[in-house]
Amino acid sequence: MTQTTTSAARWRRRVGLALLAGGLLLAGWVQAATPSVREDAPARYTVTRGDTLWDIAGRFLDHPWQWPSVWRGNPQIDDPHWIYPGDVVYLYRENGEPRLGVERGQGGVVHLSPKVREVPRRQAVPPLPLGKVQRFLEANRVVDPRVLEGAPYVIAGDDRRIISGAGDRLYVRGDLPSGERFGIYRPGERYVDPDTGEFLGLELETLGEARLLNRQGDVARFRVTSSRQEIRAGDTLLPMESLPVTTAFQPHAPGHPVEGQILSVPGGVQFIGRLDVVALDLGRREGLSQGAVLAVTQQGETVTDPQTGESVQLPGEDAGWLMVFRVYDRVSYALVMHATRSLAVGDRVHAPSPDDLLAGSPAS
Repeated sequence: MTQTTTSAARWRRRVGLALLAGGLLLAGWVQAATPSVREDAPARYTVTRGDTLWDIAGRFLDHPWQWPSVWRGNPQIDDPHWIYPGDVVYLYRENGEPRLGVERGQGGVVHLSPKVREVPRRQAVPPLPLGKVQRFLEANRVVDPRVLEGAPYVIAGDDRRIISGAGDRLYVRGDLPSGERFGIYRPGERYVDPDTGEFLGLELETLGEARLLNRQGDVARFRVTSSRQEIRAGDTLLPMESLPVTTAFQPHAPGHPVEGQILSVPGGVQFIGRLDVVALDLGRREGLSQGAVLAVTQQGETVTDPQTGESVQLPGEDAGWLMVFRVYDRVSYALVMHATRSLAVGDRVHAPSPDDLLAGSPAS
């Protein structure tokens, strides 16, 4: 592929950001559209344990990603609020516009702010099912392969064991950075943009954690303090990364046009459905953030015109919604929140519009 073709493809994918920077987009874009309230929206809903912010938004709104539009900032409240099991979320109107408020379980009415604060996750309603994404928030990393150059690696375990686990000792060689706590990793999938051939990142799968015991020459001895998988010779050690991981985000539409595709499915399943995790060829450089909701469009089939014999491309079909929950520079992980059909690697994703109304309840 020529450099000109690659540059053109990159330009097409980033045109939304360029327009935004140039001030050519309409203010607010899709987020400013009047929120569409479901015809069967309840007047009041009592939050139950196991609910997510997406579930609650889907009970009231046709488009759960319009959630921020129904909150009004309250200048009387410095600290914003979470929603808790037992709270009652209710629908009301303000100057003719739909709004949502909450009655705390202990009584009193608070109009919610779009901001959030850190509180124990087990108490507050999360934005999405955390159990489905926990390992991608806390374990997996996407890095530039150069971070592995010269990195320390396992050469043996206790008694020359082939595999090691929690409590075992490891013997490690390589350029050992300062510090005592290290993560143990194994290279996973290499993410490459299928349109441009650009390398986007290397997935590192977290195998466990280890603590430095001592060094003798160029060999260091570690104790495995925890393990998720078996640890083998050749696995890499890196200093524990202080990840800026948070679940304090809300479903929202990106503030600008963005387009990409599903790169892969961690775990290698063939048919992608609701609550599956997917990797996208979009990241921070495209302006994505946690909570961004993207619509999925499947390419239409190519058929033969029975009269002319020509090949005709059928229009694409809306197929689902994703919520981004982990963002790297050029790659993101997203959870399928709603799907009307099986999704697949290569399906296109884009910022949703108010016209994106899929059959079925997004809360189901």
